This record gives sequence, C-alpha cells and structure tokens, in this order.
Amino acid sequence: ALFMENARKSSIVSRANSIGSTSASSVPNTDDEDSDYHQEPYKESYKDRRRRAHTQAEQKRRDAIKKGYDDLQAIVPTCEQQDFSIGSQKLSKAIVLQKTIDYIQFLHKEKKKQEEELSTLRKDVMALKIMKANYEQIVKAHQDNPNEGKNQVSDEVKFNVFQGIMDSLFQSFNASISVTSFQELSACVFSWIEEHCKPQTLQDIVIGVLHQLKSQLY
Repeated sequence: ALFMENARKSSIVSRANSIGSTSASSVPNTDDEDSDYHQEPYKESYKDRRRRAHTQAEQKRRDAIKKGYDDLQAIVPTCEQQDFSIGSQKLSKAIVLQKTIDYIQFLHKEKKKQEEELSTLRKDVMALKIMKANYEQIVKAHQDNPNEGKNQVSDEVKFNVFQGIMDSLFQSFNASISVTSFQELSACVFSWIEEHCKPQTLQDIVIGVLHQLKSQLY
C-alpha cells in the first residue's frame, strides 16, 4: 500500500510538471512586450524632433527673406519716398522688388551716360595735349631763331586769313555734312573732303581771301 501511494504521488508530480512547462511555453514573452512598449515613445519623440527642426528652419528662412526685403527698402531711395497712392501702408514685396528693378535700371543708364562723358573728356584731353605739343614746338622754334619773324605779317592778318578760309569751307561743310551722330559724320565727311578740299579748290579759296584782305588793307 505504501509503494502504491508513492507511485501515485510521483505520477501526480510528473503530470503537474508537464502541465507547468506547457503553460509556461504558451505564455508570451513579457520581455519582448516591454521592449516594444519602450520603443514606441522613442519613435514619436524622433518625429517630434524632426518636426521641430523643420519648423525652426522654415522660420529662419522666412526671417532671412524678411530681412532681405527690409534691407532693399532701406537701400533703394525710391522705396523710402512716400507713395500717396499707397498712403501709410507698408510696401508690399512686389512693390519693393519693382522699385528695386527700376532703380537698378536707372543706375545702369547713369553708368552708361557717365562712361560716354568720360570717353568724350578723354578725347578732349588728348586733343589738347596734341595742341600743346605743337605750340611748344612753335615756341621753341621762335626761341631758337628770334629774328626769323621780324619781316613776317602780323598775327592779326594771319588770323583774318585763317578765318576767311575757314568761313568759306564751313559754308560747304554745313550744307553737306550731318553731325547728328558719329556714324553719319563718318559716312559723309570723306566725300566732302574729296569734293571741296581739292588742291585747286583750296588755292582758289586762299587767293580769293587774300584779294579781299588786300582790298581792305589798302
């Protein structure tokens, strides 16, 4: 009877152990659940950080654009002037851009105009330098030969001869040459030289001027 009782207890214990192991194998892993539970808040916080970083970058971009428009409005003089059609309202971005474009175009025109004036002044300076060099040569020649011009005509007579010749040439020049632009001047000045500045024509002009001055002097 004692042997049978021990055998029955042993059977009950083994069945209990087998049931416990089966139940333990069917229970889900609580460690995995805890791990999943902790990962979900991490993903949400990462999205929040990305959203916050994007918001900050967008705000910086808007601030930079606003600062750029404010700088343009402060630099461009036409943006500072009061526009009575707008009143005291703040200038819109479109108006600021248009006024900036207009002002830049104005500056380009002024720059081109100044470059043209500078080119004209440089040509004038070059012509004056040539005249100065020629007069210096004439003065030097007179200084080297002080007695050379004693028996020559006076400067007044020379000027009158020169004036008479130039007046006669100018009449044909003014009637034949157009000076509205450099292109037109270049196109017709050579034909005028070939037609009205021939040696025989110039000789006739000089003789006529000399006869006229002779009759006035005597």
